[in-house]
Amino acid sequence: MNIIPERVFSGVQPTGNLHLGNYLGAIKRFVELQDSHDCIYCVVDLHAITNVLQDPVELAANIREVTAAFIASGIDPEKHIVFNQSQVKEHAELAWLFSCVARMGWMNRMTQFKEKAGKDREKASVGLFTYPALMAADILAYRATHVPVGEDQKQHLELTRDIAQKFNHDYSDRIESLGLGVPMQVGDETVNGYFPLTEPLIGGPAARVMSLRDGSKKMSKSDPSDLSRIVMTDDADTIGKKIRKAKSDADALPSEVEGLEGRPEADNLVGIFAALMETNKAGVLKDFGGAEFSKFKPALAELAAERVGPIASEMRRLQSDPSEIDSILKKGSDRARDIAAQTLADAKEIIGFIGARG
Repeated sequence: MNIIPERVFSGVQPTGNLHLGNYLGAIKRFVELQDSHDCIYCVVDLHAITNVLQDPVELAANIREVTAAFIASGIDPEKHIVFNQSQVKEHAELAWLFSCVARMGWMNRMTQFKEKAGKDREKASVGLFTYPALMAADILAYRATHVPVGEDQKQHLELTRDIAQKFNHDYSDRIESLGLGVPMQVGDETVNGYFPLTEPLIGGPAARVMSLRDGSKKMSKSDPSDLSRIVMTDDADTIGKKIRKAKSDADALPSEVEGLEGRPEADNLVGIFAALMETNKAGVLKDFGGAEFSKFKPALAELAAERVGPIASEMRRLQSDPSEIDSILKKGSDRARDIAAQTLADAKEIIGFIGARG
């Protein structure tokens, strides 16, 4: 019987100035998942050009920066796969097939398109509208069974599942006749399909890291205040300064998690501490409940410097030698292509294209 092995896929856009939110919300989890899953991690550079004209020199540097962050954080490119999307052409070709499977109504419901396109949608690129199909291709090119995602990406994963399910339904007889079907659960029914219905992996006490200056907004490189974020290459002094100046409130920390409600800045700082310490908010408050921020912030600054410092140092070393990073990406892309090429060939044969297997 055919089976789809458990496999994790995820990607990070090369937008530059990686910050603590990128690390705690994504990369740290990538590292942890290596112990339990077959992992494929991608620098999604095709997504980077979706709606923004990139400076070519900066884009190349940013691709290498994300790769350096992956490696410096502890991702093993020998045991797992690290690559950049544009070196594996199968992503783009499979995305076209999925563009023909997906429905306009599905794309129109995508919240991120509405937010990024703004009021003048006529000026948005076609790529911004259709990029969820490329995201589905990124995942399903490897028939990934799990994707670690934040809450803001759940909608895109749901679309990926919709595309997979429609493809499986539309070509069910063909999949069966070619012997490519794999049993999978759809509601209360077990059906045979080719593409898995990928499951989300949601988690982490600081999966959504907020600005150090405004606890209601995500930590972002686009924030005009450099004090709003801890950049992954910040040194200990800079980290300490940013934590000390982080917005808080006049009250002491509560002893129970419920006491963080209505206190977004306090909740954010406690969540960051919990994620860095690999505990939960309740554990942090057990140690710091009743403490003033004048005591808590120095402890957080010390912990952040301790965790981020070695990563920053290794990132700088890797970025000083682009050839080492390029070699890692080339080897990873070759390995990724072997998997994606098989998936694409299967999909094309299922559809009925001649010469799908060369």
